[in-house]
Amino acid sequence: MGPVLPVPDPPYRQVRALFDDETVTVYQAYSSSIAGPAVEAQTFVAPFKTDRMSWIKPSFLWMMYRSGWATKPGQEHVLAIRITRTGFEAALSMAVLSHYEPGLYADRREWQERKSASPVRIQWNPERDPALNLNRTGFDGDSEVTERTFLSCQHHVSIPRS
Repeated sequence: MGPVLPVPDPPYRQVRALFDDETVTVYQAYSSSIAGPAVEAQTFVAPFKTDRMSWIKPSFLWMMYRSGWATKPGQEHVLAIRITRTGFEAALSMAVLSHYEPGLYADRREWQERKSASPVRIQWNPERDPALNLNRTGFDGDSEVTERTFLSCQHHVSIPRS
């Protein structure tokens, strides 16, 4: 047996997601009227609208929690959406934090201007274990994107049927 290599501490903030060389899986919660046609068509179709902001989450557990375990009105169906890594990275390249962080921006005004102009926002949530206890080793990133940006950047691969 060879030497045991040390496991480095994870970065304080990182996107933790199901991924492979080509795709990243993100999750969104929708109503039956949006989820059903999307799964059938394998893409988003009417009545899906592109003029609103929506949170995509790389954590299925966090999406389930935020959607009230798929019981909140309009969030009864959680879809796993496989998108290309290039699409995911393109969306992240446009992102601005949803909150002001000193040192990252010159001042609050610069942050506010960039946030207003950006179609993508990042919000860092404390990582949680399956019992929803805080795991202080890292934060899991959610992205709030305009639906139009999500569709144009996603280069989506599939919306798996459950």
